[in-house]
Amino acid sequence: MDVNGGFYPNANGSPIFPGTAFTGPLLAGNVFHGDGSSSLAGLGETNIGQANVGYVQMVQTVVVTQPLSGSTTVTTQLIIPAQSQITDFYAMVTATVTGSAATFGIGTTASNTAFTAANAVNGGTLGQITSITPGTSATAIANWDNVSNATAQPNGPQDVQVTVTFTNLGSSTSGSITLTVFYIQGINNAS
Repeated sequence: MDVNGGFYPNANGSPIFPGTAFTGPLLAGNVFHGDGSSSLAGLGETNIGQANVGYVQMVQTVVVTQPLSGSTTVTTQLIIPAQSQITDFYAMVTATVTGSAATFGIGTTASNTAFTAANAVNGGTLGQITSITPGTSATAIANWDNVSNATAQPNGPQDVQVTVTFTNLGSSTSGSITLTVFYIQGINNAS
């Protein structure tokens, strides 16, 4: 996601004030390496007991407009770091998806069905959709569990760019959604 903070008027997805940037992944906890005992750390203690570090969940969001002509696939500015675990996709339908079918799917530039089936999400009603899942596809499940790790790359896993493929072009008006992805950066779940 391209973020350009500190400018007004600020573009969608960019704050008016500059933010603090980290390369990540972000970790939090007070015992990074266990001491080999079965003891649990106490409040404020460090380097005593079992490790209690966790990953910080990240989020990216973008507005996606249903095309009226050309391709039904929209390439977004959502870029998920390689070896991340996707925990959720949410869609806020701000203008209903139009045409003979009000559905869409979520994928990548390499595969339109990388994260959901082709018509898995119904955008025909205004409001928030929180029930977006990979379904029962082993490939989609693997893509959620460890982004890009299931795909052979010459230089190892690579970041992926999210696409939204609408089932059909908009009729006389375009649907519009705000797509949000939640993920744990670089956790490398090779299940």
